[in-house]
Amino acid sequence: MARRSGSNGEATARDIRAAATRLFAAKGFAAVSMRQIAHEVGVQAGALYLYTPDKQSLLADMMIDHLEHLLSAWDAARSDDSDPVARLQGFVRFHIRYHLARVDEVFIAYMELRNLSPENFARVERLRRLYENVVEEILVDGAEKGVFRVTDPRIATLALIAMLTGIGTWYRADGRLSTERIEQIYIELALGSLGAALG
Repeated sequence: MARRSGSNGEATARDIRAAATRLFAAKGFAAVSMRQIAHEVGVQAGALYLYTPDKQSLLADMMIDHLEHLLSAWDAARSDDSDPVARLQGFVRFHIRYHLARVDEVFIAYMELRNLSPENFARVERLRRLYENVVEEILVDGAEKGVFRVTDPRIATLALIAMLTGIGTWYRADGRLSTERIEQIYIELALGSLGAALG
């Protein structure tokens, strides 16, 4: 997103991104106009174009920033443990915690792919694939070491990520289970689907 210099410009850019996130998540990208985003921020519609060329660019920038931050956060959290079971457990816990803290951003990143231009889709898909590769590498390593049963690592990767990301559709902070307990259940599900025992 193009930004004006100075603290006021940076604050307005953050406000625009936050407003777009709320509106896109609540109404869908196609149903939200730039005028609505401007109204939510409290600026004239024309002022938005000081920060982004158009709504399509705004959506793409939001998705790309989300995925780049996700990859950076994983790099900081990942373990170099040689045990693929331990690495998969770490990934499950990371993915759940990261995504539950950003439900709207995650919803947009998955549900609004259809509204990206081909060029922007390719940019987003490249980053998504980098994240998917994290899981696929763990699964391949586990299969080679004989601790996972994996017929197709790519399909298994997509299935695991879809299962983990889906938590955001039903999770409630005041629900009957703690986040830690849910993480443990999902670890058991992930390992069980791969024919691995919980260590």
